[in-house]
Amino acid sequence: MLQNDKKNGFIELGRFLSQFSEKESTMDPSVLQNDLFFEDFENLIQLSQSHNGWYTPENVIFAVQSWATALTEENLEKWLSAYNFDKVKPKTVGLILAGNIPLVGFHDFLSVLISGHNVVIKTSSNDQFLLPFLAKYLIAVEPSFANKISFVEGKLENFDAIIATGSDNTARYFEYYFRDKPSIIRKNRNSVAVLNGKETKEQLLALGEDIFRYFGLGCRNVSKLFVPKGYSFDAFFEAIFDYQDIIHYEKYANNYDYNKAVFLMSNFKLLDNGFLTIKEDVSYASPISSVFYEYYDSIAAVQIRLQLEQEKIQCIVSNNLVENSIAFGQTQTPNLWDYADNVDTITFLSTI
Repeated sequence: MLQNDKKNGFIELGRFLSQFSEKESTMDPSVLQNDLFFEDFENLIQLSQSHNGWYTPENVIFAVQSWATALTEENLEKWLSAYNFDKVKPKTVGLILAGNIPLVGFHDFLSVLISGHNVVIKTSSNDQFLLPFLAKYLIAVEPSFANKISFVEGKLENFDAIIATGSDNTARYFEYYFRDKPSIIRKNRNSVAVLNGKETKEQLLALGEDIFRYFGLGCRNVSKLFVPKGYSFDAFFEAIFDYQDIIHYEKYANNYDYNKAVFLMSNFKLLDNGFLTIKEDVSYASPISSVFYEYYDSIAAVQIRLQLEQEKIQCIVSNNLVENSIAFGQTQTPNLWDYADNVDTITFLSTI
């Protein structure tokens, strides 16, 4: 299968996905295979919350739009220009996917196929429908993919390499079970924001997107704030008040009530605005509906801390306070070349 054919298939998939929006999905007659797929995908988006209560139509469409933005000819060319696939010998790569947010495993799926390999996929029970649907569309617009994509429900077998995503506990199992195979094993990671009190209201509002998108379930969601001693959270709470409607989602509200009760029964000191609790804690992983914070003496000290504990961190948000940080509001829209855990998936796939 030619590299250009693979790339064009994903460009067409991007054009297909670009038709769907939260306000109104509009069919573009120039998009291939719309007569077979447009209405069914529109229905799947609306049904996703019945398959997984966290997959609201709004969040599914956000994920879809993010991939529509990424899968352009310009982006794919920029991403792939750094690699040489001439010496890649097609292997079969197994994927064990997470299901915490919609299409969370799509980048691995894309990377395996664009590298020239075959992919065998075990989806999460929490996300069993979206990726298989997009795979069918991809095959419809580029039939050469048909023999390169398969899904399994039971035990994953007959593969040459593995990319597996799970918790720290499942990662230990993966590392043992797949010890004889080339592998990328992903563990728990969290994202943090470093503030200095000079952030604008617009930046803090954008930080709310980093916190609340996907209900905070993603590894790119900000779950921990580093703030200077004496920091006042008044401006932060004022800015994120626009996200108050999140409390109307039953699953989120249940977590808010439960986690708040646990904190209070443990006599923890909390800041609370009715839909988010803020707790001083050295941990990175806060529960749903809560964000941890920690005071710092200097930005330099935070920088050293984050470097020492980089294996726990997915991304860092700040107003250029910390090296390699990204802008507020950008955590859930990574580029194709922004690799999970800073592990270059394409380089791994080019050397197996």
